[in-house]
Amino acid sequence: MNFFVDNIYNLILLALMIASGAALVIPGLLRRGEKVTTLQATRLINQGKSVLLDVRDNAAFVTGHMRDARNIPLKELSARIGELDKDKAKARTVIVVCDSGLRSARATGVLRAAGFTSVVSLSGGLAAWQAQGLPVAR
Repeated sequence: MNFFVDNIYNLILLALMIASGAALVIPGLLRRGEKVTTLQATRLINQGKSVLLDVRDNAAFVTGHMRDARNIPLKELSARIGELDKDKAKARTVIVVCDSGLRSARATGVLRAAGFTSVVSLSGGLAAWQAQGLPVAR
């Protein structure tokens, strides 16, 4: 009888270990789009091969943003996506920026669905940009 009880406890422990491992791995697998570091973003910007898109709300944008960034809040992105065509953004890399990189990852999916082929999200967002001491316009 102890054999069956011990095996049930072992199976429960094994199931818990698998579930906790999956909880650690799945978020990494679900991240959408490609990310770039601040160094990679700086290189793209300096080469003139990119368009900066800030998807934070207008109030956050006014307090500080990357120089030459266009502001289209994530909530309005689908409706205002045509504004990016004016910058010939489909032929260039679109670097999407938000506060921490979470909203920008969602925005890359919206842009890819709209036909933008080269879209990346700034890893760590504007917070990472500022932590590196890189310039912010106000």
